[in-house]
Amino acid sequence: MKTVLFLLSMMFGAASIGAESSKEHYLFVYFTGNTTTQQQICYALSSNGVDFIPLNGGAPVIASDTIAIMKGVRDPHILRGHDGWFYMVATDMDWTKGKWSNRGIVMMRSRNLLDWEHHTVDFHERFVGEAAAKVNAVWAPQTIWDPSVQKYMIYFSLHSEKKGPYPQDAVYYTYANSDFSDVEDVPRLLFSYPYPTIDTDIVVDESGMYHLFFNTWGGPDGLLRRQYTFVDLYDQSKWTLVEGRMQPNDIASEGSCVYPLAGGSWMLVYDCFESGFCQFCRSDDLIHFELVKNTSTTGTFTPRHGTVIRLTQEEYEVLKQKY
Repeated sequence: MKTVLFLLSMMFGAASIGAESSKEHYLFVYFTGNTTTQQQICYALSSNGVDFIPLNGGAPVIASDTIAIMKGVRDPHILRGHDGWFYMVATDMDWTKGKWSNRGIVMMRSRNLLDWEHHTVDFHERFVGEAAAKVNAVWAPQTIWDPSVQKYMIYFSLHSEKKGPYPQDAVYYTYANSDFSDVEDVPRLLFSYPYPTIDTDIVVDESGMYHLFFNTWGGPDGLLRRQYTFVDLYDQSKWTLVEGRMQPNDIASEGSCVYPLAGGSWMLVYDCFESGFCQFCRSDDLIHFELVKNTSTTGTFTPRHGTVIRLTQEEYEVLKQKY
């Protein structure tokens, strides 16, 4: 039981398990499209975890040209830290400059979700002389607290030219430094898979089991969302691959985010990039998912690949008043 409580505290932050139940609102952080003006960080709020209302009239709340080398960001991931900080990472990229125009990530942290410290990590400069300096894509970074080393682990997919060190997309990890302004070491492979892998999301359930969701393509079944379950984050030989697709239909999708609902179940949201909307699916066991809602293809809330965290009433009101 002590192990379970420790893992939960690491996943949800410094607040106690009881305090977590007070977080009955939700913040969705996302970008909206492939033009330069759409590759910005946007916020939306919800009181049930599925019906979101965009803040700031749907306009960005953080301008990419103030935080990113490429003046555009995609795939923002937000995490409530265990230490009172909120952490955000994003792909430093402008799609209009080409699919392989991404050389690094943006790292950010905030105490209040309003004011963000920000730093960029250009892999070509940061890892001179290493294989990681040859990447042309560092996609969809995400952060998780690793209690085994007492550090924030950042994981992402890497890709290079076909004759380079990363000819096939695969997921790697490194650790953030103490003030979340840089990464500490050369990326290491998190897990291997026969086909390209991107857009990985890791959550921990109440038993302490990790659930790792990822996208893959190129195999006999085409584009798939798959899942591993495990208790050892670094020993793939002990991981279990869950059979089947982790969504209830065959729509091409990417960028999954799984988050706990206040009622005790879970929500999976993913970007149906070819169809122009996101889908929300509910699960009681993180294995079986049922479609709940599609976002609209028009209007002010048209999210692309993003993430959701739970908020307190006070945090919810602060954001509503600000934006």
